[in-house]
Amino acid sequence: MSQTHPRLPENALVVLIGAGKSTLARTWPASQVLSLDALRGTVSDDPGDQAATADAADVLKLILERRMARCLNTVVDATNVEEAVRVELVMTAKKFGVPTVAVVVSTPLSLCLQRQQPRPANRRVPDDVVRRQHEAMTFSHQSLAREGFTQVLFAHDLNRLEPYLRHLSAARQADLGLDGSDGLGHLLLVRRFFGEEILPMWRWKDDSDIVGGDRVGEVRLGQQSLTLALRLDVDGEGDIGFDIAVPCPFDPECGGTAWTPAYSVTCLYRALTGDLDHRDDIVCDVHGGYGDVDQEADAHTAGMDDDPYGRADLEEQHAAAVRE
Repeated sequence: MSQTHPRLPENALVVLIGAGKSTLARTWPASQVLSLDALRGTVSDDPGDQAATADAADVLKLILERRMARCLNTVVDATNVEEAVRVELVMTAKKFGVPTVAVVVSTPLSLCLQRQQPRPANRRVPDDVVRRQHEAMTFSHQSLAREGFTQVLFAHDLNRLEPYLRHLSAARQADLGLDGSDGLGHLLLVRRFFGEEILPMWRWKDDSDIVGGDRVGEVRLGQQSLTLALRLDVDGEGDIGFDIAVPCPFDPECGGTAWTPAYSVTCLYRALTGDLDHRDDIVCDVHGGYGDVDQEADAHTAGMDDDPYGRADLEEQHAAAVRE
């Protein structure tokens, strides 16, 4: 038997009520979600700063008013367990003729309390507050229709997985170029290793030949930059990775380029601050690695041990003089 799910209006004000709402909110495009936590972070640099709640709520109301004037689908991600708060949201939407949907997220109290434990201190809500909010959410269902909501639903009745996966699939298709676009190409690897935030600062330098055929990229912001090489066969078995350019540790006047593996954005930071300059896996394209330099030193030392006074060299000089 096929299961039917309630349909949400195409453009509406969706008010999430209860705990566990942020997971549900992420199934809508980020531009449509007004998160009270995020706005607290915007006005105070700390999403958990409860003293910033009033200011964050003012910003939320301002943005909501502008979005309702454009009849744009908007999701309010907050606990919204107080009737006065909900009524004000509904009135704003009705002023512009936008339908309103209340979505009750009825997460069990035990799970709400459990989810508080791993949170950082500034994001942890006291247990008594959680219990009070949960009780308010439980009883709110009785008054939501009276408050003016066009539709009242429970989160577990919604069909949000399909549109969420559709959105993620479309984004992935675009990344891979399967939607007719160029896609990200090797930038997919850049994102996987170093994070999406690095992409706007990344430039391929395809005219560079400093790595003998491997592709060279640069991370640049202002006057600071890092040079990286995309290695398509790191270990001879087809593994892919990145090396980052660092100063040659063997000769400060070396004209070559030294490289060390870069695994994450942390490596980029450490390279920029000089923290990778003496790693034991650095390989210079002139001097080689530490093992190569040590072998040269050992060979030189061994030769000196066989001829501690340099007699072989003196004898050769004498023989050359006699021949002349």
